[in-house]
Amino acid sequence: MREAGRIVARVHVAMREAVRPGISTWELDQIALGVMQKYDSVSCFLGYRGYPAHICTSINQELVHGIPSRERILRAGDIISIDVGVKHRGYIGDSAWSYAVGEISEEAQHLMRVTEESLYKGIEQMHTGNHVVDISRAVQKHVESNGLYVVKEYTGHGVGQSMHERPQVLNYVGGDADGQLPLEAGLVVAVEPMVQVGTWLTRTLKDDWTVVSKDGSLAAHFEHTIAVTNAGPEILTLP
Repeated sequence: MREAGRIVARVHVAMREAVRPGISTWELDQIALGVMQKYDSVSCFLGYRGYPAHICTSINQELVHGIPSRERILRAGDIISIDVGVKHRGYIGDSAWSYAVGEISEEAQHLMRVTEESLYKGIEQMHTGNHVVDISRAVQKHVESNGLYVVKEYTGHGVGQSMHERPQVLNYVGGDADGQLPLEAGLVVAVEPMVQVGTWLTRTLKDDWTVVSKDGSLAAHFEHTIAVTNAGPEILTLP
């Protein structure tokens, strides 16, 4: 899983270098594919429930699951969330990051900063003796104290030989059974705050994949794959 995580991190390094005004999301998808192939891995997303691309590229009010396209061209002022999942030697790495395209608004900067910070607030709770809900509480508290909204329909999750395993890791305190599961050494989860400016509500577009904020406000998404160890949390998808 460390190897899979490193490959995901390398894809994100390539994404960070490639994101700029004028590039299409299809080109980003092809760049990501090239990195995956270089390191003997495959996309977890391609073909998953019929998903047609290697990565997800979600722009501005799009929260998750945006489909790369030759027609989607990045413009200065956009923000784009890029979700990358790979399988390498039978194991999964999964990470999403939101990127600024050129100069962005103060609102977009605030959204991205708070969402990224909330990810690390959650990771700080990943010590043996704590429970899944401690992650959820930390994410929710940071997001809401900064005037933003945690999306409730989509969650983090366990990661291993499958992309979505137990436990479910909510980004808010929701009273779910998995929230009371203890964090034990060896557990690997994807923590992924999904945050919007104007509402926690979302809707899905006619392509049956792209999820957008219901009010059209900006959305951001940050995610790492993290292992619980006796020495504390180990982020497997750091560059």
